[in-house]
Amino acid sequence: MPDVVFSVDQSKSMRDQAAPGHNRWHPDIPAVASVRPGSSIRIECREWTDGQIHNSDSAKDVRDVDLSVAHMLSGPVAVEGAEPGDLLVVDILDLGPVPQEYGEAPGQGWGYTGIFAKENGGGFLTEEYPEAAKAVWDFRGQVATSRHLPGVRFTGITHPGLFGTAPSHELLAQWNERERALIATDPGRVPPLALPPLEEGVLAGSLTGADLERVGREGARTVPARENGGNHDIKNFSRGSRVFYPVHVPGAKLSGGDLHFSQGDGEITFCGAIEMGGFIDMHVDLIKGGMAKYGVTTNPIFMPGNVEPRYTEFLSFIGISVDHGNNVNHYNDATLAYRNACLNAVEYLKKFGYSGEQAYLILGSAPIEGRVSGVVDIPNACCSLYLPTAVFDFDIRPTAEGPRWGDRGRCAVAT
Repeated sequence: MPDVVFSVDQSKSMRDQAAPGHNRWHPDIPAVASVRPGSSIRIECREWTDGQIHNSDSAKDVRDVDLSVAHMLSGPVAVEGAEPGDLLVVDILDLGPVPQEYGEAPGQGWGYTGIFAKENGGGFLTEEYPEAAKAVWDFRGQVATSRHLPGVRFTGITHPGLFGTAPSHELLAQWNERERALIATDPGRVPPLALPPLEEGVLAGSLTGADLERVGREGARTVPARENGGNHDIKNFSRGSRVFYPVHVPGAKLSGGDLHFSQGDGEITFCGAIEMGGFIDMHVDLIKGGMAKYGVTTNPIFMPGNVEPRYTEFLSFIGISVDHGNNVNHYNDATLAYRNACLNAVEYLKKFGYSGEQAYLILGSAPIEGRVSGVVDIPNACCSLYLPTAVFDFDIRPTAEGPRWGDRGRCAVAT
């Protein structure tokens, strides 16, 4: 087994660990370990909310989750000899849930998918589904099933939702400037357009006192993907993948977490993946001067692994960039087009007995494929959603007999 450079006791909060990790991006957060290029290492991770979500039949925990603490990241880990301008090469060797029996923490035999309330994060379809809901999933090897979504069973593509290197002071200042400017365009929006630095709930490794307060004032929230990597939520970033991260500070300071048992493209419910704690094994190396050599000036690049479920038949739903409710055309808006594809899939699944919330949860967690199909045929962008038919234990294909309606139970709700 690779050397464990960051260990986690899943029965304790990240704040109570021997090495407490962090939940903001900031270059001054000290590294917890240092490794040489060519090393294979293991990093253990807490579930991203630090255990606030429970294996229950109520979604009040999702409704009331404190997002000031998210994401709880393991690290930073310094790589000896890494300098700004290098590329950090990370090969994912293995990852998965906590290697032990069923327990109380997400990842100990179970995980969850949540629809976040509009007032607390929202989701891709938050205007249509503004209330919190949840599905708890049981793990059996590579397969996930849920008592809240009967009739659904699929093989997950385990992956980290979030990994990245530390930003430089200059890059951090750029993030904060542009995101504050975005917020200023509609400061009262619910949910907000972005999340500025926040002193409440901040964790910055071993830093305390004035240093911790400064990280709270300056540190970037971990919600979006940025130039350092961050919260990409790419489902094919799994075993066998190789990622090339830009290095912005000496040592690179690699951190990550937010492990997923499975996810559909887009993670559309905001907490759309099957969230869990667990471990990730990786091999790290360097390409000196790699950013200039390969023109990697903004975001990482990666090579997907060849580990994924072998689904061969899909039912695909199409969306275009039209607000159908108001009959308003939007010019080449791929986001709106994909939202419409998702809504079309939800309406279809409702004909088989699922509630809208259940269908939304399925699309967030099952290994659907989202594709930009056309962005040149003005005025309508076209996006498509590929839903594997084999994840259901009944036939969802259209037939002359009509949909096979059934009692599909209910997901966990907050009221």
